[in-house]
Amino acid sequence: MAGAEAHTGPSTPGLHVRREPFEFGLLPLSSLYHKFADGVPAFLKLRARLQEKAGTSARVDASAIAETLSISHTHAHLLLDTLACVLPEDGPDADPLATAAVGEVDAVGADVDVLILFLFVQLYRRLPFRPHRDPASVADVWPQPSPFDNLASSPSSPLQNKAGLRHKSSWGGAEEEQHQLQFVQKHLPGMLETLAVDSEEGKAIGPSQFDKLGLLLRSADLSAAPLCHSTPFFANSDPAMPAAPVPASKVLQYLKESIHTASHKEEAAGTNGPQGGDVGMTDAPSSPSSSSGSSSFSNGGLWPRDWQPQGVTSVDGVTKMSVLKGESNIENGVIRVSHCHDAVVYVLAPLRYASIFGCTDCIVVLGATGKAVKVEHCERVQLLAPCARIRIANCRECVFYLGTNQNPLVLGDNHKIQVAPYNTFYPRLDAHLAEVGVDPSVNMWNVPITLGKTDPHDPNLPTAGAADGESETAALLPPERFVPFVVPFRTPATPSSPTEQQQQATRANPFVLPKAYLQALQQKTKTVETLRQTLKTAVLEENKKKELTNVIQAHFKEWLLASGNIRQVYDLARLDRDP
Repeated sequence: MAGAEAHTGPSTPGLHVRREPFEFGLLPLSSLYHKFADGVPAFLKLRARLQEKAGTSARVDASAIAETLSISHTHAHLLLDTLACVLPEDGPDADPLATAAVGEVDAVGADVDVLILFLFVQLYRRLPFRPHRDPASVADVWPQPSPFDNLASSPSSPLQNKAGLRHKSSWGGAEEEQHQLQFVQKHLPGMLETLAVDSEEGKAIGPSQFDKLGLLLRSADLSAAPLCHSTPFFANSDPAMPAAPVPASKVLQYLKESIHTASHKEEAAGTNGPQGGDVGMTDAPSSPSSSSGSSSFSNGGLWPRDWQPQGVTSVDGVTKMSVLKGESNIENGVIRVSHCHDAVVYVLAPLRYASIFGCTDCIVVLGATGKAVKVEHCERVQLLAPCARIRIANCRECVFYLGTNQNPLVLGDNHKIQVAPYNTFYPRLDAHLAEVGVDPSVNMWNVPITLGKTDPHDPNLPTAGAADGESETAALLPPERFVPFVVPFRTPATPSSPTEQQQQATRANPFVLPKAYLQALQQKTKTVETLRQTLKTAVLEENKKKELTNVIQAHFKEWLLASGNIRQVYDLARLDRDP
């Protein structure tokens, strides 16, 4: 098609659908979802009311949103804060809400048109959750043999290949990405109708209106320039001399021809073993691929098994091993840890987004995360996360050690989950917190916001027609069970001098511990020190001292085996041999 070629040539690289609004922006507010059952007329009416509230500023705060949508101020602020975390922040023309500090979100407010587009996103309904795309090729068996399998058993068994190889399961991201594209294509006419302005030729879209679509779309060449510069209509537009508005019908036709998914697949040769110079303690997979290393297809040949989302670093299918990701291993500041079992994953780097999905019996240590952390469908996972905000959905028996600037958001069907104050640090943590804008003086870990079990976006949960029982909230971890976690790595720093390196290194947890937890920790320390002094000053014969030493060492080894921590010692020893 000649028109399509003209639109997607070198000067117009095409557009991709942004994943962030769909992955981190959906809120299960059933009352909000059903306000737009009438479609575009409902959005137009809402836009007019919001514009009246906004006045000349064209922006609204949480109070105006609450009054206009007839929702609580808490939910309105949650809506505003969630919009802030999914807006693109690149380029000089970024929406000020995208770069606002967490505490300034309400003061900055939301652009009315961008808020309307975000409410369109709330109509999205995810694909049904499937743990594995190819169930015929997997069976519920014990994981790949480990040197310690005869010494300590695992509490549960993940899905593995029948052939005995680790199953690098796909998380269905390619299908979901295609589903997001179809959603945007379906609702584009309505979105453009709400954005359009009146002109002599009817409804039209100008450069400023088109740029509002940056919430949902981005240039395929990842340019930080305004979105309108990716189009043939507004490529040379200047704020001082903006291009004339274009009929909405022409803009719609261009978008239909130019929008496509951003997914791509790696060659099979590049998916075996650590990826991109990973610092791995074992030969752990860091991106989805087929177990045979071939580019085979599932789902009727639509999607390759080695599909990998663009701009996302993946740690997928890791079983009974440890993985370390440093600053040089993270692409675009986005990490996804999925379908891991009995593993320890360290991500010691500044992040924008982090997603933990479908993991069991794992410890995940995240670096400072400036936008959002999302944890879904996990069991018996310990997560250590210093972040701006976190959402937890459909998890069981997990403990979250948090340093978070916003209230933790608890969604869906959770059971026996606990939250606790952040309990670790690593040498570059202070620098990473400053880089991504997380304030360690503010920690809302103990004030979670719990929404109902129903979720209009999730086909696996009851819809609003069912009884909307309140979701089980997160309990506070008892202070007597709180213990610090030691990160056994020294992350490389890059200051200008050794003296500056010494000054910049983080030497303690930057998040202040609540008094009860600090006292409990001090009591544990005192008990250990008392025992140490008692043993040190005990008057014993030489043979009794040796006997006591042997007993202590035997009990320590027994604990290492029973707890499974001996595997981590083994991993660390391997890292020491092969740095």
